Amino acid sequence: MVTVYDEAELYVEDELAELYQTQWGRIKLTWKRLMRNKAAIVGLGIVIFLVMICVLAPIIAPYDPLELNIPNRLHPPSLKFLLGTDQFGRDIFSRLLYGGRLSLGIGIISVILGLVPGVLLGLASGFFRGNVDAIIMRGVDIMMALPSILLALLIVTVLGPGLTNTMIAVGIGGIPSMIRLVRGKVLSIRETEYIEAARSLGAKDTRIMLKHILPNCIAPIIVVATLRLPSAIIMAASLSFIGLGAQAPTPEWGAMLATGRHFLVTSWWICTFPGLAIFLAVLGLNTFGDGLRDALDPKLKD
Repeated sequence: MVTVYDEAELYVEDELAELYQTQWGRIKLTWKRLMRNKAAIVGLGIVIFLVMICVLAPIIAPYDPLELNIPNRLHPPSLKFLLGTDQFGRDIFSRLLYGGRLSLGIGIISVILGLVPGVLLGLASGFFRGNVDAIIMRGVDIMMALPSILLALLIVTVLGPGLTNTMIAVGIGGIPSMIRLVRGKVLSIRETEYIEAARSLGAKDTRIMLKHILPNCIAPIIVVATLRLPSAIIMAASLSFIGLGAQAPTPEWGAMLATGRHFLVTSWWICTFPGLAIFLAVLGLNTFGDGLRDALDPKLKD
């Protein structure tokens, strides 16, 4: 004899199976659309190229990025020094590779630091609503009253300069937008039939949020995180540029720009190449992020 409980359980399982099958189909459709977007492919290629050369920096770099070589200071680009040297004779190419590891790493870690609390608070705000939603959203309103760069500047000024504090400051700046995104998705998902069925079976709120609601928020979260990454890289470089991020002699793109600006007229290569590296990283990430957003857009017809 089939009870009402068994019917409800079978209904939830059928709904989840159909949902997972649909999600797999969406992944294949998204990849197909993404491969048709030439600009997104170029952006992905730029990102992969930069990541690979930065990961392989210990193998590719011809010199120690911290080694002083005063006799060769301010040496222009040549076969010996591909991108020239700085005012201390350090090889720009080697520092650029190691600096990329820091700049990209800071951006990724900053996005993660903003992603995790943003997703959790957004889930709680959209699911529980009421007082919980009111408290969280008022905090979001306060944080969004300040521009992200100003908020990050305020935080790193209080915590003190350094790479760790820079990542924390940039990460906190990305929390409000993530909370609003996840909250909006949760509010639309929590009223669906399979959520009501799971709740009627006695599923706990934590299980419903993490197993049934969160998977449906993954796609927009990935898109926003991808588009947030170039902003985090620029913000971290900006803080390093004004002396609140990476400290000398650490090779970091923003710090290298700050050093090279004093020699822009006589030794243009010191700040030109770090600037080009930031430009390429941001261009590649933004182009790929835009393509990924378009590929995940349900309004587009195949």
